[in-house]
Amino acid sequence: MDHKEAFKSGFFALDDLHVGKVMSLQFPVQEFPHFIPKSEADSIPFSRSQLPSVLQLFSIAKDSPQGQAMKGTLRTCEGPTINGETRICVTSLESMLEFVNSIIGSKDKTNILTTSYPTMSSSANLQNYTILEVSKDAYAPKWVACHPLPYAYAVYYCHFINTGTKVFKVLLGGENGDNVEALGVCHLDTSDWDPEHVLFQQLGFKAGEAPVCHFFPVKHLMWVPLPTTATS
Repeated sequence: MDHKEAFKSGFFALDDLHVGKVMSLQFPVQEFPHFIPKSEADSIPFSRSQLPSVLQLFSIAKDSPQGQAMKGTLRTCEGPTINGETRICVTSLESMLEFVNSIIGSKDKTNILTTSYPTMSSSANLQNYTILEVSKDAYAPKWVACHPLPYAYAVYYCHFINTGTKVFKVLLGGENGDNVEALGVCHLDTSDWDPEHVLFQQLGFKAGEAPVCHFFPVKHLMWVPLPTTATS
């Protein structure tokens, strides 16, 4: 089955995760604002009801692309969770670390995984990528994924889903010479996902029938615990 359209949307089936598989993918490098100090972030209202005052504070027009993007971010942050999900939208690095520690454990050392470009041409256009290597599954009994969202300052949607996942990295070779070390995750239980979602039509199976995988965009983060080392 040709999953070309599914690849374009960022999703693919677990059976597609093997050396030699060709996928049509895009890894654009987006720019996001930096974190502001926690004291400053905590003093700024973060809700749709208070958005007009925030737009005024940053001199952003309500109907501008940035204003509409900020509205969408707040809608995402205030939306419903899915089954087994623990989540938060963080507005400071300290808040991110607090959430990571609450999920993984404050006594555990952590590692940050992400998608990166060992080599990249001047553009990151949609192109065919071939899977060159597939890593062993990452040690991730618990993890926290943090996705940057558009706002006047740094905002990350951080979450953990406890319904079973496979975390991995692959080396992708692009047809224009790009190499990408892509972070990926497979959600093993999709029974609670929207059965009408277009991705299931593209992949050719129903919600709950098989794992659904996707790669992380550049600058999206996954925190995982470091494997414990046995001592003699």
